[in-house]
Amino acid sequence: MTPPLAPTSPAGVPARSDIDAQYTWDVSAIFPSWDAWETGAAELDAAIARYRAHEGTLAQGADRLLQAYRDADTLGQLAYRVWYYAALQYDQDQRDNAVNARRQRVQLLISKWRQATSWFNPELLRIPIEIIHAWMTASADLALYRFAIEDLFRQQAHVLDARGEQLMSLAGRLATVPSDTYAALSTADARFPTITLSTGESVQVSYGQYRRLLATCRQQADRRAAYEALYDTYGATLNTYATLYNGVMQREWFDARARGYASTLDAALFGNDIPISVVENLIHESKAGVAPFRRYHALRKRVLGLTEYHVFDAFVPLLEHDVKYPYDVVQDWIADAMAPLGADYQRRVREAFAGRWIDVYENQGKRSGAYSAPVYGAHPYMLMNYNDTLDAVFTTAHEMGHSIHTLLAHETQPFVYAGYTIFVAEVPSTLSEALLLDYMLARAKTREERVVLLQHAIDGIVGTFYNQVLFADFELEAHRLVERDQPVTADGLNALYARLLDEYWGDVLSANERAKTTWARIPHLFQSPYYVYQYATCYASTAKLMKEIGGADPAARDAAVARYLDLLKAGGSDHPMRLLQRAGVDLSEPSTVRAVADQLDGLVTKLEAELG
Repeated sequence: MTPPLAPTSPAGVPARSDIDAQYTWDVSAIFPSWDAWETGAAELDAAIARYRAHEGTLAQGADRLLQAYRDADTLGQLAYRVWYYAALQYDQDQRDNAVNARRQRVQLLISKWRQATSWFNPELLRIPIEIIHAWMTASADLALYRFAIEDLFRQQAHVLDARGEQLMSLAGRLATVPSDTYAALSTADARFPTITLSTGESVQVSYGQYRRLLATCRQQADRRAAYEALYDTYGATLNTYATLYNGVMQREWFDARARGYASTLDAALFGNDIPISVVENLIHESKAGVAPFRRYHALRKRVLGLTEYHVFDAFVPLLEHDVKYPYDVVQDWIADAMAPLGADYQRRVREAFAGRWIDVYENQGKRSGAYSAPVYGAHPYMLMNYNDTLDAVFTTAHEMGHSIHTLLAHETQPFVYAGYTIFVAEVPSTLSEALLLDYMLARAKTREERVVLLQHAIDGIVGTFYNQVLFADFELEAHRLVERDQPVTADGLNALYARLLDEYWGDVLSANERAKTTWARIPHLFQSPYYVYQYATCYASTAKLMKEIGGADPAARDAAVARYLDLLKAGGSDHPMRLLQRAGVDLSEPSTVRAVADQLDGLVTKLEAELG
């Protein structure tokens, strides 16, 4: 499986003009030129103005409501294309002020569009649902929008009267203060110290540099120095972080009570119609399945030759393995690895690679990271910064999973249901990675290759599942302190986090006073409450699907694949729990979460065997 080494690239980041066109995306599928884009932008502006003519007409009958929905869909499709034509070209070189100006013009148009359609939901909700049901019975075209309409009415139970909604909107001006203050305190106003490594190198331990140091420093003393430097930065203002977190939770509890929810968790889950039992089951079963998680870290401690093992020792590779993975080789691996999903799925993957849907390499001014852009009316586009590393290989597979999900949903669903929620979104991306891992492990020829691949897979489960469940557990218990009118202090939050560290990690983790302050450096807790659990539920869904797709019975395997492809095609046509249930995944069932522990147990067993 060892690939040929990639050609040595010239020093520095290349200019975009130096990159072969086959490795850049071709945006002409969206608009053929900037002139055509200008025409589209003007058309969007005019259509937004015309849409206001629908205001006050919805109660006049099924035909008027249907036309309002159809015109909104036309507006939405055009907005996708106008936005992404500019946004993609801005991301390929963010120094281009002319493109940035066009992108900002679209942002203003989209804001204008939202204002022009803000009347729609309140006006629709004033029509009795019985009348709308009668209209949908008589009109198959209007019935297409049944799920969207009924879900709007379902959420009406927590919509206040006009005066109440006005007060909530006024309070909204204060809502971002705690999270904005956290961002300023932890980033803009943070004074990160500089440390000297055993190599003599001096490094400022910013948040980004911290992760790099933990993953690359072979000396534990260097990792410890980085850990202590970063955590002491947060520890210096820990009482302020606790006050800010209390502000975040008090805001969530205010919103929940004002809208008549029983708890902050109920308020967070209601929009996607997710039962509270999903999060509670996730936490309970994850705690019950920590044995392979602890075994892995005990194995790491032994292999690394450590007498003490800390959280800062959890990221360094077990073996040094400097292999290059050329993109031209990897794209064939990814397509071949998707064989369990059928020839048609593989054909689509190859089409994406060959059709210039992907902007592959880094160039001067290009946006960092990776994403898949769902360009309705064209096809998905993938931004990469491919660098021949193993992480880049799996990132490509990950984004390809998103892209094929988008492609199938757009082909199958009308525009109103073409999107999908985060609760489902990470399932095809992580499943794509899992299939690629199986493919690469089956073809690995050396012990070192197998160890590196196994560690990559295990670290994915540890980071995306177990660590995220621990964070979700912490924020749920912390919010319940607020709901029970209990005080929230730095000492109390430290004690809560220390208890959870013990429940998940057990005695494999050596005592460390700084570890209990970890909550203060997790941005999601402050900026996106009740979000992190979704990383774990997607991983659990993938583990359950992989077990069925890889089953021994051909008929059962084919049925599982068919259900999975139907999930991708369904887009947002139903609530995510029901979509997953039709695919064979019930996240309220303990066995679904246990599948992750079973998967991890098998991987750790293989790694133990490879390491002797």
